[in-house]
Amino acid sequence: MKKTIFLLMLVVASLLFWRHVETERVRSQEDPLTLYGNVDIRELTLGFRISGRLEEMYLEEGDRVQAGAVVARLDDKPYQDDLAVKKAQRREAQAALANAEKKFLRLDALLKNKSVSQSDYDDSLALRDELAAKLETAEALVESSSTSLTDASLKSPSDGTVVIRAAEPGAIVAAGQTVYVISLDNPVWVRAYVDEPNLGLLSPGQKVAVRTDSGRQFSGQIGFISPKAEFTPKSVETQALRTSLVYRLRIVVDAPAQSLRQGMPVTVTIDKL
Repeated sequence: MKKTIFLLMLVVASLLFWRHVETERVRSQEDPLTLYGNVDIRELTLGFRISGRLEEMYLEEGDRVQAGAVVARLDDKPYQDDLAVKKAQRREAQAALANAEKKFLRLDALLKNKSVSQSDYDDSLALRDELAAKLETAEALVESSSTSLTDASLKSPSDGTVVIRAAEPGAIVAAGQTVYVISLDNPVWVRAYVDEPNLGLLSPGQKVAVRTDSGRQFSGQIGFISPKAEFTPKSVETQALRTSLVYRLRIVVDAPAQSLRQGMPVTVTIDKL
């Protein structure tokens, strides 16, 4: 009798244990996946395509800038002078070609009456073609000089915030030298990492919730899952994950401008597939 009761209790305990295990398994499948990451905002380095002396710097660090706004300007007097010279050379080439064209037409009419030699006619034709080519070169030089004059004004291609002002008026800057660094409004990303057991629960386009430590919450979606495993970065590793292989996620966040800052830690919540 005692043996039967013991066996019965053992069976009941086993059933309760497996029921608990199954309940926890189902609960774990239903619970959202929580990841931790950092805000990753792209920065844009602005510089002139030409060299020259800085005449104006219109923005300070922290200022907002809109796409298309002029943010700095070079002293454009040398480029204005160069454009004037190129335009004068173009007029000279136009006049020379017009004169050569008239001479060629006269010789063309005389050649039909055998009043001019073939060699004189050929020389006139060659001169006309040569001057036409020189006019094309003069036109190209005017276009190039006009582009350089336009490039003396530096415009921001995107909306953003100035994070670095790297030069001051009066400085001589080289082509491509950094003048401003702009933190872009869009896109705003979160860089997070997921371990291999949970990798199959995620897919590009999947909706997520992003929450800051201050409690603000934003929506977003998974934009990219790295195909390459890597060791957990030091910025997010714990003692348990120190030697784990993880996969990097890029999460695109629907956040208003300036709501999230570069490097800000955030919590990402994802409903499992």
